[in-house]
Amino acid sequence: MGRLAVINGKTLPPDEAVVSVYDRGFLYGDTVFETLRTYGGKLYALDEHVRRLEHSAHELAIQLPIERDVLARETSDAVSAAGNVDSHCRIILSRGSGPVGLDPSAAAKPMRVILVEPLPPLDSVLYEEGIAAICVQTIRASDAAHSAKLGNYVASVLALRDAKAAGAREALVVNRDGMVVEGTTANLFAVREGELVTPPLDAGVLAGITRSVVIEVALAQGLNVRYAAYSPEALIDSEELFLTSSIRELVPVVRVDGHTIAAGMPGKITQMLHAAFRRRVGA
Repeated sequence: MGRLAVINGKTLPPDEAVVSVYDRGFLYGDTVFETLRTYGGKLYALDEHVRRLEHSAHELAIQLPIERDVLARETSDAVSAAGNVDSHCRIILSRGSGPVGLDPSAAAKPMRVILVEPLPPLDSVLYEEGIAAICVQTIRASDAAHSAKLGNYVASVLALRDAKAAGAREALVVNRDGMVVEGTTANLFAVREGELVTPPLDAGVLAGITRSVVIEVALAQGLNVRYAAYSPEALIDSEELFLTSSIRELVPVVRVDGHTIAAGMPGKITQMLHAAFRRRVGA
């Protein structure tokens, strides 16, 4: 099982993969990124992820250093070179290196990094029993660019620290309006009165690729999908809750802030959607 890095097109083993301390990603978190995975060794939704990376870069006025199709091919080649049964892959684009100072015009050309790691099988306990979460009010770096996937995750790191300290597995982010909008690295869904509900993009959530697929799958299964966000107090009255992300797929949330969600176990709609999602991606 292999780990490797590709920096500006050069493939390196992990212990030789280094970047300058003057890179703006290190200095300021001035990066955008994408996380994706393989199924059966093949990258899922690669084109969608690379397009979103380009969009994120555009939002930060970072120039994509190579053509989108070249970056996609470089990513596929990296996964093939790693030789894993399945891989977790991250594509990072930094504004580049330059003198210490915030002025982005001082940066040299953008730097691209591709990291590939072995992807272990999903932990079945998460899906059979669900997880506990707490709500954490915070201001995220992404609030400055709602539609971009930014590399600065300090707010999520601290929220997850708080969750772990409280004996929970995940933190649910409460925005400045007091609405629960997402997890630390995942989109949020609820089932309420038989409908699938997820916060709208204008609430400041990322247009998750797994989120989009789950919505398509839900509609195909005859579910009504509604876009709304709820306060922590209202959220616990949901019939079901789950989080979605590229790596973890659909993870049921069965407790929030110490309150049990419905029966305290993964719901039937969550399980149905997860099974349909896995059929969709060929898992």
